[in-house]
Amino acid sequence: MIRMSRRQVLGFIGGIATAATILPASWAQAFPTKPVTLAVPYTPGGASDVMARALAARMADDLGQPVIVENLGGATGAIAAQRVLNKPADGLQVYVGSANELILGPLATSSPRFKSEDFQMVGKVGDLTLAILSRGSLPPNNIKELIEYAREGNPLTYGSVGPGSLYHLLGEKFSQLTGAPMVHVPYKGGTPLTTDLIGGQIDLYLGAMGATSTPLVTNGSGKLKLLAIISPERLDLFRNIPAASHTTSLKDFSYSLWLGLFVKKGTPENIVQALNRAMNKSLSDPVVKKAADSLQVVLAQPQSQAQAEQLYAASTARYRAVFQSIGFRP
Repeated sequence: MIRMSRRQVLGFIGGIATAATILPASWAQAFPTKPVTLAVPYTPGGASDVMARALAARMADDLGQPVIVENLGGATGAIAAQRVLNKPADGLQVYVGSANELILGPLATSSPRFKSEDFQMVGKVGDLTLAILSRGSLPPNNIKELIEYAREGNPLTYGSVGPGSLYHLLGEKFSQLTGAPMVHVPYKGGTPLTTDLIGGQIDLYLGAMGATSTPLVTNGSGKLKLLAIISPERLDLFRNIPAASHTTSLKDFSYSLWLGLFVKKGTPENIVQALNRAMNKSLSDPVVKKAADSLQVVLAQPQSQAQAEQLYAASTARYRAVFQSIGFRP
């Protein structure tokens, strides 16, 4: 039997500890050991859903486990958010969202189910193109005509993905700046909203372009009209469409909206980093690029998780200010 002195035993243990620090990252992380779920806060077919499904397959390749998309629409994203928060902070539940759900959502109710700070941003997927769309049969053909039409006393309805969402606030801000009276009609997701806009059940939509709406405003079908772009940057596809902010009464009406991945606050750093790497690798995949192009989403450049957190903090401050500027009360 070999006997070891106390000094030899301590040296042996120290050697094991040193070796552990230089193990391959995949050994040290051991994540994920189970399927990962991407929780989408809307019904199938919207921008969040389409991008989540494109990302899922690519991320699964990198993570070595299936990545499942689960649609949990309703309550301006709170149902999906609560599902993630009710699970352990182990990175297996990932929220696919934006300022709509995680920043504005909690402000839209007098008894919020969660706070923005309950989530940690993994990374930015891309920026959605925001625009003002109308039903094809609405008389105005541009933003100036729309303002004049509303000021003449013609009642207007506009849809959003829920009370307190950015799309709701854009409608209220538009009404406030132009003096145009408008009635808000909330929906559980972009797909049913777009369906009703095409069918003429509502007049306007101030929000993100989608896979359904983009072809209808570019193929001359007449089912939808693209009256103005709200985003600060105009894509080549819409280079001939005026920016809403170029109209005198809407000179400050310029907003952007990103889409990102989030986990529950307190998720271990190595897990957040693993998800960040998998997401960043997915952004250069042709399938993901095709999905983004169909939605007019400008894919983000890969960024660190720390940069994502800075973006989240800055966006939280800005959109809370927008919320307050219109005097919204839950």
